[in-house]
Amino acid sequence: MSRMIGTVSRGVRAPIIRAGDDLAKIVTDCVLEAAADDGFAVRDRDVVAITESIVARVQGNYVSVDDIAADVKAKFGGQTVGVIFPILSRNRFAICLRGIAKGCKKVVLILSYPSDEVGNHLISLDAMDEAGVDPYKDVLSLADYRRLFGYEKHPFTGVDYVAYYEELIRSCGAEVEIIFANDPRAVLNYTKNVLNCDIHTRARTKRLLKAAGAEKVFGLDEIMNAPINGSGWNEKYGLLGSNKATEDQVKLFPRDCQDLVEDIQKRLLDKTGKHVEVMVYGDGAFKDPVGKIWELADPVVSPAYTAGLEGTPNELKLKYLADNDFAALSGEALKQAIKDKIQAKDDDLVGQMVSEGTTPRRLTDLIGSLCDLTSGSGDKGTPFVYIQGYFDNYTTE
Repeated sequence: MSRMIGTVSRGVRAPIIRAGDDLAKIVTDCVLEAAADDGFAVRDRDVVAITESIVARVQGNYVSVDDIAADVKAKFGGQTVGVIFPILSRNRFAICLRGIAKGCKKVVLILSYPSDEVGNHLISLDAMDEAGVDPYKDVLSLADYRRLFGYEKHPFTGVDYVAYYEELIRSCGAEVEIIFANDPRAVLNYTKNVLNCDIHTRARTKRLLKAAGAEKVFGLDEIMNAPINGSGWNEKYGLLGSNKATEDQVKLFPRDCQDLVEDIQKRLLDKTGKHVEVMVYGDGAFKDPVGKIWELADPVVSPAYTAGLEGTPNELKLKYLADNDFAALSGEALKQAIKDKIQAKDDDLVGQMVSEGTTPRRLTDLIGSLCDLTSGSGDKGTPFVYIQGYFDNYTTE
């Protein structure tokens, strides 16, 4: 009988990991212990995934509020800075904002609306429509916003992020002016010095600002992209992908992970004789239909992965085959016809009708999203994820 189980994703428990620990050894040992404990065998093309926060912790990749302030002051001169398009997050951005505010005389905070880049809403679309506001062209002052929308609180956190960010900036000794706009060039009416905090649209934002006459433009990826007084850093992503560590520190997105994933792959091969793929993962990319957040606050889902995880799925749509090519078949004849079709499929199905409806995303984004949902972000204690059967298909025995 054919194997009945397809893809299985397991959260793997680990000890509490500290800076300087041998993470490659810990991951390898935990996976092998989990296999023995749960009774599964390591197979070729299984996937081991490690959450980015553990990698950054081992690297000791932390920066303080004062480190951020020093870098911002050095880059902008300690004067008025337009801080535009931050996400609304106590975990992801609030401590970064404290550092930014401490490095400025005044912050002109530009918030996108009705939501931030990752879907945290300040106001609902219905409220915006009822107020007759056009988000593509209308620029609102804080007084305009309060008059039209009052004091809205996030449905899950209960936080009025407008008031929260305003008070946070003032508490750091900076003046603050809050504006609501979706065109980054709106900030140039207030200052020519701009720190753009958007994640996935940052290159376009910088381009528009520079073309419109901005004098100094830095992205959040350019703050803490080098060490300050012995701090951590990330030369590629700066503060992007950082998380709150303490009330005065953030943990940066990990750097230089490629050697780690290849080391783990080699250790598992040496121990088991099996070729296992390995990746580091951060936020997945999926949308919450209720809260509307689409999660991906990291600059990428996976900052490092082994070569076998490159590319996109190359899959046939079984429903399409059953309803079209083999509509006249049933039972064992249908099963065998579909198996034969899979075994004979082209190496590249892009653009073919038989693959329409399969997920057109990179493997690392798909698997990383699965891992993020498996491990969670709370107290499960499973910073490693072990996936089996992801590359199986209907013909796999």
